[in-house]
Amino acid sequence: MKIFKNRTVLGVLCILLSLLICFVVTPLFNSELSQQTEIVRVKAEISTGEQITADMVETVEIGGYNLPDNVMRTTESVIGTYALADFSVGDYILNNKISEIMQAENAYLYGLDGTQQAISVSIKNFANGLSGKLESGDIVSVIAPDYKGLGATVIPTELTYVEVISVTADSGVDANTGDKTLDDESELPSTVTLLVTSDQAKLLAELELDGDIHLSLVYRGLPENSEVFLSMQDAILEELYAPEEAEPEEEVLEESQTENVENNEVE
Repeated sequence: MKIFKNRTVLGVLCILLSLLICFVVTPLFNSELSQQTEIVRVKAEISTGEQITADMVETVEIGGYNLPDNVMRTTESVIGTYALADFSVGDYILNNKISEIMQAENAYLYGLDGTQQAISVSIKNFANGLSGKLESGDIVSVIAPDYKGLGATVIPTELTYVEVISVTADSGVDANTGDKTLDDESELPSTVTLLVTSDQAKLLAELELDGDIHLSLVYRGLPENSEVFLSMQDAILEELYAPEEAEPEEEVLEESQTENVENNEVE
């Protein structure tokens, strides 16, 4: 259009645009930047797993522009929690970097209550342990080649569905348990720790002694679905190891007395 070819018109439009930026856009932007909000800031070094105390943190006012939504804003919500990462002086604290519960090393072992046991089996080559891809919470089947020296490869009924609670390298570093990740060739998994009953533990120890153990992945996913497989395994174990019903002592005593009376009558 001819109007945009007129230098005077273009000059006026540029002036109006600059005025709009100076007196409308810039003040709005500065107002946003100048809005102050309180956040929790670290004032002393905090190590992973350490409980946060009042002398480690402080509340400061800073500009609220572009702050993460999950930044902690009151010291009361931080003091007494445990650090899930290392914090340096001046760091902000995000809610996904702290926990109400102490994250102990090998925390998964603290959940044992005597009804089940944790036992580790060796991964004697890379393929035996699903090529290092097993994770805690997986449901696996234990495959035993040359089971009990019979020449057959079987999945023992007692070990059809077993839960993995950790995968560990030679160095003792765990993978897929929330502690660390095996991401180096020198840190390939060498053992898998399983959650089992005492009867299953005994069988696994025998299989470990006899030869290679292979683990095949059955299920990975929602805990409620995993429980379906574990419940099926519990039912199998109850059937396999159900105690034999013994005759009550009173019935045995009565039968014995009856036999004695009959023998006396015969005599």
